[in-house]
Amino acid sequence: MELAARTWPELGSYFETESLALVPLGSTEQHGPHLPEGTDHIIAESLARAAADRTGYLRTPTVDVGVSPHHRQFHGTMWVDAPVFRDYMESLVSNLTYHGIDRVVFVNAHGGNVAHLREVGRRLHDREEAYAIEWMWDESIPTLVSELFERNGPHGGPKETAMIQHLAGDLVREDRIEEAAEGGATFPSDDTHQNGARTFYDCLDNSENGVFGDQRDATAEKGERLFEAAVDQLCELCRWLDERPFEDLVAKPHV
Repeated sequence: MELAARTWPELGSYFETESLALVPLGSTEQHGPHLPEGTDHIIAESLARAAADRTGYLRTPTVDVGVSPHHRQFHGTMWVDAPVFRDYMESLVSNLTYHGIDRVVFVNAHGGNVAHLREVGRRLHDREEAYAIEWMWDESIPTLVSELFERNGPHGGPKETAMIQHLAGDLVREDRIEEAAEGGATFPSDDTHQNGARTFYDCLDNSENGVFGDQRDATAEKGERLFEAAVDQLCELCRWLDERPFEDLVAKPHV
């Protein structure tokens, strides 16, 4: 069920019987010379929409600007500062709890959001307001991702390229995939750490064109396999979470 497409009486009927919501999140940031800046939020919204359609759970509007200052040197990247993002997401979930939602799945497709969504979830959990968990699509299907691609990468690589080829193929600059692969970088590389310390902050520190991995073995068919497998995982997660009594999700008492 799409929240933004429903009337308030229709939503009232949902809140009378259901208490779970899907909140898709991504980013608007560079993804190399071949992928659109909306890559992450396109993926997140598509996954959340498919899961909501198959399960009947509520899907909120997409949060399409996230924590992305590490991509700021590339044209067009948008971001919000991490404290602002955390406060915004906490307030957004509190808005949902006002209507009766007490469990939320953050359908996330941007690595820069992960730690901050976990912190938001902890705040809500500590005061027993809601149980909100972060879900990252590629982390739900790591074996399949490894099987499909020879040289993967965490950003702008073959897995994201294949997903966008499947979801919005007209937005992929196919004529620049060779350039993306040749001008990108592997990750992690020997120069990203020193004596056990992570020695970089920005994407540009490691990749001159903003991407990692080899996109040349990405196809729309592989993207469809990734998408369907990830949606299956997301649906299972939602059903698992919905079945848990809320008292089993809140913080345990002091021993």
